[in-house]
Amino acid sequence: MAANSEVFGTKGDDESAQKRAETRLDDGTAMTLFLSGAGASQERADQALTAARQVLEEGRSGGPSRAAKSTSSTRSMVGKSPAMQNLSKLLDRIRRTSATVLITGENGTGKELVARRIHQDSDRSRKAFVATNCSALNDNLLESELFGHKRGAFTDASTDKQGLFQVADGGTFFMDEVGDMSASLQVKLLRVLQEGAFMPVGGTKTSHVDVRVIAATNRDLDVRVGREEFRFDLLTRLRRLRIRVPPLRERLEDVPLLATRFASARAGRPVTLHRQLAFALLEHAWPGNVRELDAVMERAVVLSGGERQLRFDPSLLATVPVREAPRGRRASPVVFAGVRPTPLELGTLLRNQGGNVTHLARELGVARHTLYRWLKEADIALDDFR
Repeated sequence: MAANSEVFGTKGDDESAQKRAETRLDDGTAMTLFLSGAGASQERADQALTAARQVLEEGRSGGPSRAAKSTSSTRSMVGKSPAMQNLSKLLDRIRRTSATVLITGENGTGKELVARRIHQDSDRSRKAFVATNCSALNDNLLESELFGHKRGAFTDASTDKQGLFQVADGGTFFMDEVGDMSASLQVKLLRVLQEGAFMPVGGTKTSHVDVRVIAATNRDLDVRVGREEFRFDLLTRLRRLRIRVPPLRERLEDVPLLATRFASARAGRPVTLHRQLAFALLEHAWPGNVRELDAVMERAVVLSGGERQLRFDPSLLATVPVREAPRGRRASPVVFAGVRPTPLELGTLLRNQGGNVTHLARELGVARHTLYRWLKEADIALDDFR
């Protein structure tokens, strides 16, 4: 993990390498966030804690947040983190250009949402936005899908078919997983980008279109160019503008807002998050990013039984690992001073301490014999954590 990565954690031996932010809720519960490394930002810690506190206090008061009040489409962009603020500023700067865009980012980060935002802000917004996944079809089907075909071009071609480039004429064409295209289709795509021209499958006449292409990939296309799996000239054309969508672990501050937005949309009414659920969401690694958070909140709504406040259930996050601490440091997730952790929280804290009861007792601010009693009552065996 990079030196400027953030972790929820314990107070380590080297305080000079850490920064801390703390918020105290009305009932005296303290929540502390430690950020390790020279690049740690106190402001980011404060923002994450403020977002979490907002969710928790709304849960107590019964008042939904602005995010919770909105039950609009879960597909809208949400985020107040520095990463999303920077992304939004970049999108504002490119709104008046028709240059080709390459969007990079991990699966589930919302690359298509960014593409839609670009289209909606552009001069082409009144025209079609067309999207396709280049890895979803085999080579022959994808060629027909993109460029269309003429009657008799192949066995099942009983009529002429218009391709997606023609459907998107005048508008925007979003091509996801563009890095998976074959060499032959890369050549045809390059011609469209260079000349706005292509020939349908089985056709004899060139068709012309005016389309803005926005491509996306979760692959490193420079590596694929080095392996001669992707054309360098095509990559150059595609990334006239390049946008990176940050993974959820880089925008921790947005998790509570996104969670309430997704849950409210799924429930069809404003909902709030119980303290334990809010902290569990902040603790997670989210390898599936925003898409996974949406799925988790859908499950939370189903398991809530119609309750307005969503509570934590171990099955919600059972298959997802917690975020890792920097190498050489064992970090605990959020620590509650003066509040007894739940069995699930206790097990997570102990695991991240490597089974060291002394260290965990010190962090929790309780005597060792008290912690041993908690472990016994929670049916937690120390040998399982060493």
